[in-house]
Amino acid sequence: MTLHIALTGGIASGKTAVSNMFSELGITVVDADIVARQVVEPGSTGLKAIRDYFGSSVINSDGTLDRPLLRSIVFEDELERQWLNNLLHPLIREQMALQRAQATSDYSISAIPLLFETQQSSHYDRILVVDCLPSTQIARLMARDNISEEQARNMLKSQATREQRLSIADDIIVNDSDLQSLQQQVIKLDKQYRQLAKSQL
Repeated sequence: MTLHIALTGGIASGKTAVSNMFSELGITVVDADIVARQVVEPGSTGLKAIRDYFGSSVINSDGTLDRPLLRSIVFEDELERQWLNNLLHPLIREQMALQRAQATSDYSISAIPLLFETQQSSHYDRILVVDCLPSTQIARLMARDNISEEQARNMLKSQATREQRLSIADDIIVNDSDLQSLQQQVIKLDKQYRQLAKSQL
């Protein structure tokens, strides 16, 4: 049985950098953001359900989902957002479980930005949180997305708090330094997870 690790963290905390480092070590990484796009690809049941509910205006001329338009619709309406979440979250969970089951490495990493918010932590053997100060997140967001400090703060407010994420953590990677420090923490955890996986055999 493969050991399943959930990787989470706030926006601009460095989750992608960390998951890429695990991937480079030969670990199977399943990314919720990528899966979320896969479940609404042209021809999928997810996209058909969205079209049936919201109408063909949310579908581009090439048959793909008009993400910005759908985002603006659900951002304004709590009920519409709830409907979309109720459709997509089970589809995403099912697809992630299928991809995890195909893992060939000693353990797998599932990168789930909204792990706390979607209450999925019980599905995993361990929870790894990438942590940094909110002020660091804000600075990174402003630089990365070219947005104002107020916009960055609002993005942080839409997610779980740092304290909430840390409350479910088994392991923590502190991303407040450089890539070398990040790499060292990943390598250390990789050894720990490989040993844990072997002890479960």
